[in-house]
Formats: sequence, structure tokens, C-alpha cells
Amino acid sequence: MIESLTEFYKRIERPELATLTALAKGKEFFNVQKSHCNVGKTSFSYRDFYKVSLVTHTGKLYYADKWIMVDRPAILFSTPLIPYAWEALGEGSGNGYYCIFNELFLKPGDRNSSLAETPLLDISRERIYFPDNNTLETITKLFIKMKEEFESDYQQKSDILRCYLHLIVHEAMKMQQSSRYVPHKNASQRIAELFLTLLERQFPVDPRKGLKLKTPTDFAERLSVHVNHLNRVVKSTVGRTTSTIISNRIIQEGVQLLQHSNYSVAEIAFALGFEEPASFSSFLRKHTNMSPTEHRMKIAV
Repeated sequence: MIESLTEFYKRIERPELATLTALAKGKEFFNVQKSHCNVGKTSFSYRDFYKVSLVTHTGKLYYADKWIMVDRPAILFSTPLIPYAWEALGEGSGNGYYCIFNELFLKPGDRNSSLAETPLLDISRERIYFPDNNTLETITKLFIKMKEEFESDYQQKSDILRCYLHLIVHEAMKMQQSSRYVPHKNASQRIAELFLTLLERQFPVDPRKGLKLKTPTDFAERLSVHVNHLNRVVKSTVGRTTSTIISNRIIQEGVQLLQHSNYSVAEIAFALGFEEPASFSSFLRKHTNMSPTEHRMKIAV
């Protein structure tokens, strides 16, 4: 369910780029290419990279429980936070481009300034835009300049590439179009599966970072659905409430950390989203009839 940069390039039959991404692991990565889609559907999954595409192919874009027909040039934004699938229905004009990059390419300042409220970082924003002819021409030229700069030997070209990225993002956002999505026929099952995948992706938890998604509302916002709808489809599909599933997974992780790590109870509590260690202790005792200390001692017996 999670496609890496290396896996992406292997899927599109670019083995030389797959090798490049493997060498760049843990480092800033950026690449821009002309796009070419084979007719067919990609797997529905999360990606661990960002991608901005100028799509000139006809196809269907699937997001969570809905899809949209892309029957004219479009700008598509995909992030590691939202799963999607693309189904190409016909060959494009050959004028498409895409740039692909990892989290390290985005400088800290980008997250706190102009990109913070764009489709790259704000999951509530529209994911696809249909530019008019003038905007399409402008964005195409920006991609061409971006590719030329990417292929240059200029040592500071990353800064220029980020500038082009900013311009493409904001040119698309000027359109402010409302896309017409169609509900997916297996919407309930898909939403439930995505919820479970999103939950599991957080584990094993890193105590230094902690959980980001802790409540049904957190997951609903990430999946772009109303929390009541999420609760209904999870209950009908899985047979348990959203809150119960989240709580059980937190309990499982908490017990594992208590029994198999050297982290203190306070560190584990904060990592699992509790503001106070006492709250974690009460939560664990309520659901397991054992305190954190008792769980920790159990493994030593």
C-alpha cells in the first residue's frame, strides 16, 4: 500500500532512475521528466514522495471513495498523505510533465510560508486543477524551464527548482475550480481499508515524534470525509467502532513499548498522544486491568 520512489521508477520502467533514488536515500531528491502513461490502472496506494504532474492523458483519478474523469489537460498534486490511483484511458498529447521529490527537498521555510496553504501541504485543498489555455501555456513553459535547469551543472540549481515549483503551484491555484467527483461503487469498503492502512502506518511509533492521528476526527480529515460517515462505514464494514479500533491499536503499541523498550512510562505516554502519564495509566488500566508498571514487570517474570 506504500510505493517508494524506487518502486515508482521500476513500475514505469525507468531502472536508471530507480538506481538513482536508491543512492539518494536519506538525501534531498528532485527529478523532472516528460510524462508517458501506459493505458491501464495503477494500484491504489500511498506514495512516500510528492509529485506535481501536468497531465495530458485521458483517464480517471481515484481518491478514497470518489473518482473524477480527466478529459482535458490538468495539474495534479499528490502527496504522501493521500492515497490515489490513476487509470489511463487513452494516449496523451506527449506534452505532459511531472516533477517528483521527497520531503527533504522541501525546506523548513516552505512548510511555514507560501507552500503551507497549497495542495502540496494542505490536505483540505483541491488535488486537481483544469487550467485554461493561457494558464496551461504558462505552466508548460515553467516545466520546460524546470527541466532545463535540472539538467544544468549549476551548483545552486535546487533553489531555482524550488522557485519554479512555487510558481507552478500558485499558477494552478489561481484557477480556483471546483472539480466534479463521482462516488465510487465500493466507497464504504475502500474508506474502511484506507482508515486501517492509515492507522497501521503510524506503527511502530517513534517516541521522539509521537502519533499524529489519534482520534476519529483526525482520520476523517486526512481521508477528506465527515467523521460521522467514517464511523458508519468502519462499523458496517469491520464490525467495530472507529474509536475502539484506534484504542486497541494504541493499547497494543503501549504494551509492546512497556515490555520491549527502555523508554519511560512518561515517554511512552507522550508518544501515544497522552498529555499526562496519569492519563495513559488510567487508559491502560481501564482497558487491560493492569497498570503500566504491571505490564512492564510481567515480561520480567
